[in-house]
Amino acid sequence: MAWQGVGVRFFDDAVSAPLLRVKSHGQASLFEPEKLVREARRQLGLPPGDVPAVVVLDPDGDLFRHVRASRCVEQVTQWCCYHSSMWGTALGGVMAGVVPFVVGGPFAVLVAEQAFASGCRLLIDLTSAGRVAQLEQVPPYFVVVEKAWRDEGTSLHYLPPSPWADAEPALLAGLNELAATAGGQPVLRGASWTTDAPYRETRDSLAAAQHAGILAVEMEAASLYAFATARRRPVLCLAHVTNDLAAADAADFEKGDHSGGVAALQLLDNVVSALAASEYLSVG
Repeated sequence: MAWQGVGVRFFDDAVSAPLLRVKSHGQASLFEPEKLVREARRQLGLPPGDVPAVVVLDPDGDLFRHVRASRCVEQVTQWCCYHSSMWGTALGGVMAGVVPFVVGGPFAVLVAEQAFASGCRLLIDLTSAGRVAQLEQVPPYFVVVEKAWRDEGTSLHYLPPSPWADAEPALLAGLNELAATAGGQPVLRGASWTTDAPYRETRDSLAAAQHAGILAVEMEAASLYAFATARRRPVLCLAHVTNDLAAADAADFEKGDHSGGVAALQLLDNVVSALAASEYLSVG
């Protein structure tokens, strides 16, 4: 059975769901972030100029709250995204813009598109995550996400279907000397599982992720890495593993001092310092 609508034929079977249809990945988008940035700047009366070279997405907002309390921060008035604010501070000796409360792949990629259209040269996502692999150490700890399992939808708009979205190897290589701890918390490297539906993490899906060798589950990395590959933008995803999916009766979701802000700030200082002289971020 089929029905006709606005010149496009749709079928009422699951295989023909719009998300799974051919996306014409080689075609340019009709709606471009540069155009939105232009119109937002005009409508909001914002001054011209670029945002900081480094932009950090802070989904939980804990990093932002700690930085605001412990360091000098100023709102970045050149940031003209309708849906968020950006706050400038120094990270690793480089001026950076922190955008709090950017949760989930669709929102993260929307902000990433506009950040690079506004002068960003390196985007870092620091998200909280749940533990998947049952390692010896217990949360909290960090994971530098080398690849992400694409159990979400945004990445399909940027790249054809495949199991994984990968970080750029050369970008990861710039972190080879990264300290093994940050703020006393271990820093690991490995794979994550990106989901659009955190409350649909079932026993079977968790077992499948463990079988795939995944360390953590989060909500942005696969979307951002697919965007980064398709658009040739430098993006690094970091996961702060803080919980065991509340599966036990014991206290969970503890991040460390100042809601994890101390350790997260140390990690970002280390990461930006390591990449400051790289081809991606040759500044200062």
